[in-house]
Amino acid sequence: MTDWKPICRIDDIPVLGARCVSRPQGLDVAIFRNEQNQVFALLDRCPHKGGPLSQGIVFGTQVACPLHNWTIGLCDGQASAPDEGCTPRFTVRVEGGLVHLNTQELATVATDLTRPVAGPARRSACAQAADAPAP
Repeated sequence: MTDWKPICRIDDIPVLGARCVSRPQGLDVAIFRNEQNQVFALLDRCPHKGGPLSQGIVFGTQVACPLHNWTIGLCDGQASAPDEGCTPRFTVRVEGGLVHLNTQELATVATDLTRPVAGPARRSACAQAADAPAP
């Protein structure tokens, strides 16, 4: 038996936009709504460089990542060719105007994934070792 968690009303998700759902463990889940009022849910992380897909542009059944414009399929999380990669997808149910997510998936899918750290905040092991005091 599948347990469903009510998340929001479909009208709470902007048309051609997204809404984020926080989880106790793991990255947020992005819930998308297209112009036909279809609702999709993906991990809020592009498979390329970890960009927040919830901030991307929705068109048809795809979303464009805001960082490098990769196109990700909302139905399956697959990057469009020539790009390669996939972001985890979550099962969505809409009943009576309410959007629900599968509680088991929320608790277990991709809870170990993190968003990549870029720029000066990320230091290699070599740089850290060079800063360490001599023995």
